[in-house]
Amino acid sequence: MNPVLWLALGILAAAIAGIVWSAGRRSEAQLSAVRQEMQNSLASQNQAVASQINHLTQALTQQLGQVRQELQSGVASTGQLASQAQQDVAQRLQSSTEALLQMTQKIGEVHQTSQDLSKAAQTLQAVLGGAKTRGTLGEVTLDRLLADALPQHAYATQFRFGSTGGVVDAIVRNGERILSIDSKFPLEAYRRLVEVGDEARRDFCLAVRKHADAISEKYILPDEHTFDYALMFVPSESVYYELLMTADSKYGPLDEYCRGKRVFPVSPNTFYACLSAVAISLQGQKIEENARHLLANLAGLKKQFESFGDVYEKLGTHLRHAQQSYEEADSRLSRARNSLEQMAQGALPEGEPKALEAATRP
Repeated sequence: MNPVLWLALGILAAAIAGIVWSAGRRSEAQLSAVRQEMQNSLASQNQAVASQINHLTQALTQQLGQVRQELQSGVASTGQLASQAQQDVAQRLQSSTEALLQMTQKIGEVHQTSQDLSKAAQTLQAVLGGAKTRGTLGEVTLDRLLADALPQHAYATQFRFGSTGGVVDAIVRNGERILSIDSKFPLEAYRRLVEVGDEARRDFCLAVRKHADAISEKYILPDEHTFDYALMFVPSESVYYELLMTADSKYGPLDEYCRGKRVFPVSPNTFYACLSAVAISLQGQKIEENARHLLANLAGLKKQFESFGDVYEKLGTHLRHAQQSYEEADSRLSRARNSLEQMAQGALPEGEPKALEAATRP
């Protein structure tokens, strides 16, 4: 309760106590006057207390209004700050979400790339390592090089020999002779050489020597019109280099052993150079063949001219005989015309019948 109110009540209690105390000592006559005075005092005190309470109520109401306004302003400011903070937090959350999405996408791409590389490695391992499919890479590369360097009629793939039934990976036709080309190089032995090191070099030499022996035996067939040598196609430059640099203590350099078997190792680059030389040779053969056809045509044209000369000479002879016959017939016709003209005149001189008879005689 307000302190002013407490003060007013205290004053009122003191006044009452004083009046009671004085009433005991005053007479009854004065009691009414005191009562009237007390009522007046209470009325004035009530008015003063009511005025004080009204004033305090107004002041309190005004203070409460100010507090309410300050609270509302503070709440509004707090709301704006909270809204701005929420916007900043939402924006940062969105940026973080986008960054996480991008990171997730990149992680997915890396994972996919890793899977693709793993599949490619497995495929390459299957191509290079499988004994059944070890020639696939060489056959594809060989076929592409042949198609790029030579016309289609100049080569054939998977050619079967009639006498032995063996099938060679490719042949190149050069006139009536054919060149055998094998592409089943022992890449598995090279793979072991790369993985193990020099400890597997002996096995690599043994595999290449066996391969060269097989090519020499199966694909160099003079009865089938092959050349007396064949080509061993090595599908990689690095493998070809390893073959050239490898030597055996017993058989010497590996490439010399192959050449001794009439089998010549070739890499993609050297094989393409060989095919370019074959293409030039084929062009030379085509030019030579065209020259032979041209000479044959010229010989036929010469015979035609000779035949035409004979006919022309005969025609000239006939024309000369016809001219002589014409001139002789014209001379006789002239003499006969003269004789007829003289007969038309009515008289013939002596000896004229004989002349007319000679003129008309064939």
